[in-house]
Amino acid sequence: MPIPLVNSIASWFLKKRIHQMELFIKYPHEVQDELLKNLLTKAKNTEIGRKYNFPEITNYNQFANRVPIQKYEDYEACIERSRQGENNIFWPTPIKWFAKSSGTTSAKSKFIPVSEDSLEHCHYRAGKDLLCMYLNNNPQSQFFTGKSLRLGGSKEIYKNNGTAYGDLSAILIANMPFWAEYSSTPGNEVSLMNDWEVKMQAIVNETIKENVTSLAGVPSWMLVLLNNILETTGKENLFEVWPNLEVYFHGGVSFDPYAPQYQKILPKEDFRFYEIYNASEGFFACQDQNDSKELLLMLDYGIYYEFIPMDSYGSENEKAIPLSEVETGKNYAVIITTNAGLWRYKIGDTVKFTSLSPYRIKVTGRTKHHINAFGEELIIENAEEALKKTSLVTNCEIVDYTAAPIFMEGKEKGAHEWIIEFKNPPRDFEKFRFELDLALQQVNSDYEAKRYNNMTLNMPKIHQAREKLFYDWLKKHDKLGGQHKIPRLSNSRNYVEELLNMNKS
Repeated sequence: MPIPLVNSIASWFLKKRIHQMELFIKYPHEVQDELLKNLLTKAKNTEIGRKYNFPEITNYNQFANRVPIQKYEDYEACIERSRQGENNIFWPTPIKWFAKSSGTTSAKSKFIPVSEDSLEHCHYRAGKDLLCMYLNNNPQSQFFTGKSLRLGGSKEIYKNNGTAYGDLSAILIANMPFWAEYSSTPGNEVSLMNDWEVKMQAIVNETIKENVTSLAGVPSWMLVLLNNILETTGKENLFEVWPNLEVYFHGGVSFDPYAPQYQKILPKEDFRFYEIYNASEGFFACQDQNDSKELLLMLDYGIYYEFIPMDSYGSENEKAIPLSEVETGKNYAVIITTNAGLWRYKIGDTVKFTSLSPYRIKVTGRTKHHINAFGEELIIENAEEALKKTSLVTNCEIVDYTAAPIFMEGKEKGAHEWIIEFKNPPRDFEKFRFELDLALQQVNSDYEAKRYNNMTLNMPKIHQAREKLFYDWLKKHDKLGGQHKIPRLSNSRNYVEELLNMNKS
């Protein structure tokens, strides 16, 4: 199809969709209330709908009082029945696909239901919307002159009954219309390979021949791929491989630790980075402005949102609130009700609102991935900001990291223990340790209070990881590729102890 015609079609779709977005931005609470009613109506005759008498629920308060907040373990038995072929348990239409989670919150795999509704009206709509926003902000874009390099996971089929499971990205690739495959690289055959290391080289071989104009994937694994491409081609930066490359759509993990490395291999001031916030459970938010770190919460994707303030999370006073009651600057756990049959489901993510008109957020971490052994409430957002500051001051580059507490023993005070893999290590590790401690105090007042005069916490302990330590850990645990990663922060020492032992070998 000629590029001018493609741009005209895209422009028509863009204007239509931008108008719809303006409606949910202007009337966010009305859109969410209507969405909840529609979800309850559609699922009224399901097993869960009958259990909680959905037809009698007419407002949010009734919904919140009648339907309990759930975590994966509460859903597991129902999901397993659905995987075995039972229908109408938590959603009225058959569930054919299950997104296998990365398993970072527990050793056990999770299988998240993906309905036809969520595929079409959440995940695929989000992909179109992201492109709409990007083109709206960059009208001179030549996006459609080339292909999008997508980096996803692999797929496995659940053999017993015709349902299938795999990484969410693989499910999306497997169900995409033909025109989407035509505009993407690599092709489906390579994209859905199971062996990550074989797949990586196959992607390199296929994509270096293409005119790539955009990138899409998780920053950690995309960086591995892009470095392989530079090594294979002998080029110094990616524009020597793909002159028309203009944007990278990224999500899954924080981009901040990788930003300096991307800026080196993408040395153009007008190159765009666009962040998305999605998970196996749904697509929630995306960057709607150039050069912004705020994400617009998408309110018409078939997902009803609730939030639990983190200062009461897990306590007797824990209480969810609707979108209309959130405040800026507070840390919230996200609760979702979706068009794939998840009802008041804890996804394990935390966010802060940066704006209430429209509703924009920043992802701050995970409810389980923090360190609070001494009342310091260190969250991933704090760690990322502190590491970024420290890297600038000490002129180093970080590849990966994890941290855990050193617990008090006798009269010995506690501390935090970090394992950090560097691309370019600091010249002075003692200065790095001092600057990291200082930066953590600057971004977290609770940490600062515990560090005052070494009252509760001593200086952090830093270990330099050998090259590819984190890669080797993921390979050992069969977690290469996709959105797999080691938790950045943990209240447990399990990850740190295993990595320290591997670091010696």
